[in-house]
Amino acid sequence: MSNYITEIAGTPTGSQLAMFLALSAAILHAVFGALQKGRYDPWLSRGVIDLSYGIIAAPFALFFTPWPEPHMWLIFFGMVLIHIVYKLSQAMAYSLGAYTVVYPVVRGIGPLITVVIAGFVFGENFTLKQWIGVLILSLAILSLAVVNLYGSEKFKRKELYFALSWAALAGIMVAAYTTYDAYGIRLTADPFTFLAWFFFLDGILVFPWIALARWQKMETTPKIIPLIFRGITGGFIAIFSFGSIMIATRLDSVGEAAVIRETSTVFAAIIGWIFLKETVGPTRAVLMGLIALGAVIVEFGG
Repeated sequence: MSNYITEIAGTPTGSQLAMFLALSAAILHAVFGALQKGRYDPWLSRGVIDLSYGIIAAPFALFFTPWPEPHMWLIFFGMVLIHIVYKLSQAMAYSLGAYTVVYPVVRGIGPLITVVIAGFVFGENFTLKQWIGVLILSLAILSLAVVNLYGSEKFKRKELYFALSWAALAGIMVAAYTTYDAYGIRLTADPFTFLAWFFFLDGILVFPWIALARWQKMETTPKIIPLIFRGITGGFIAIFSFGSIMIATRLDSVGEAAVIRETSTVFAAIIGWIFLKETVGPTRAVLMGLIALGAVIVEFGG
């Protein structure tokens, strides 16, 4: 599989597979976000999810993939730091704000910054049509956040503004980790070595311990079995979601893959409407259509 990915990278076949993987990552990421925001404390949910994918990845990292090259350990160190900041800021945003408010901010800021950084790091150049598509998508996502903000009665307005600040930081970190991880996965001979060690290290180092500390301070703790089930489910979703987008960036343009992934906002709004009982309405529906339109322009405007 690793040889096949290397062979088709930069080819039309690789481009088509990258688009499919990025779209798959979008759907899975929306589901993942809802799992973290849903029934349980988001810090607790994130902790059990991280621990789950860390345990799942452990045998692959230690026994089934080639051992990382010496230069990769420094890459892994930077990767873990970036993801810690991202997850901390995201958890803070989810703790303070409605899912349909903070999630679009996180995902709307990311593609704009990613496209710019990818131009410097990887020499990628977008056409004028593609830039128009990026702007349509990003502005529609951010507009969706504004509409949700002023239509929210569930949270205090002051808390929502704090939530938006944390969401903006999380969005910046999305761009940072997307570009950094795309750079890292290209530095190792076997992309699955990078993925296995990412999930292993990222899963066991920080958030399970934060979750344990919060658990110990809770007066009333949730039932452990449903929480573990959520963690295992989220762990598998995270592996397939993040794995898909990382392979997509290995196969084709980092910027294009990042933009396609942000159609997750559309799927997140649908999930929020169906499962979290958050209103969609005609305005949100139009904005979701613009998000999809922007992604289509980016993909086919090159």
